[in-house]
Amino acid sequence: MKEHSFGRMPFSVTNIGFGAWQIGGSWGDVSEADGRAALNAALDAGMTFIDTADVYGDGRSEKIVADVLKSRGGKRPMVATKAGRRLNPHVADGYTKANLEGFIDRSLKNLEVDSLDLVQLHCPPTEVLYRAEVFEGLNELQKAGKIKGYGVSVEKVEEALKAIEFPGVESIQIIYNIFRQRPDHLFFQEARRKNVAVIARVPLASGLLSGKITRDTKFASDDHRNFNRNGEAFDVGETFAGVPFEVGLQAVEEVRKLVPAGTTMAAFALRWILMHEAVTVVIPGARNGEQAKANAAAASLAPLSHDVMAATREIYERLIAPHVHHRW
Repeated sequence: MKEHSFGRMPFSVTNIGFGAWQIGGSWGDVSEADGRAALNAALDAGMTFIDTADVYGDGRSEKIVADVLKSRGGKRPMVATKAGRRLNPHVADGYTKANLEGFIDRSLKNLEVDSLDLVQLHCPPTEVLYRAEVFEGLNELQKAGKIKGYGVSVEKVEEALKAIEFPGVESIQIIYNIFRQRPDHLFFQEARRKNVAVIARVPLASGLLSGKITRDTKFASDDHRNFNRNGEAFDVGETFAGVPFEVGLQAVEEVRKLVPAGTTMAAFALRWILMHEAVTVVIPGARNGEQAKANAAAASLAPLSHDVMAATREIYERLIAPHVHHRW
């Protein structure tokens, strides 16, 4: 894996990191033992970036991360977490300095650290990005030493562009994959110009781009691919990247034709994301150690050809873009 700077922050991270949503919850039954095995395998493979959130399993993910890192010792990877989604109701007026500080204090305890490497506003209502006082509060928390830096996890490209108008925003986390290509139209250019780190999430479109999901695949009742198909619990773009299930399966079969022999579709999809230099780190999740090791190995694939990249763009524009491009 390639290692490089995390935007303007004094961290060096691998271009493939570990997404810790799955070991927290909302992905069916992932035991703590499997979660620990997945994270250990990722770290054994050399990953130096972990992305979690305070609401993943109501703190379970953060606590697993803390326990694993404590047991391993040695140099710590960069650990990013998120804050804001604990608000109920989740509204812009809840994004006060006092509330965010409370969430940060809870994450400090869960992660067993004195200062968070990075805290990200967790897909806040768009209006939050027009409130300078929110970012002034984060600046104060940074000066107090509770956070080393802050960023924003967003749903929409427009939100990303607005967020990086604030000079203190160090990173943007956004959905980017073969089925969600809009970020590379304008946002990536602006992120590079401002040296803002880009964290690419949902890289496999909730497993669609693994090529292993079929019309007959059954998802557990507590798996968001079951209960959030239409955005019942949170933004529908987080589930299958917002692509209608049948359309996604059709597109997967066309993408499959582009995957080189001996390469998995999941590895191909991760390598596709790394083709864009604006991406700092991509954060696939893993349910077990084997998946984590396979994710890391994707970085060693040869670069994709211009013709292959053009073919993926054509599939996106013909089948996928009508459903997602205008929305996110």
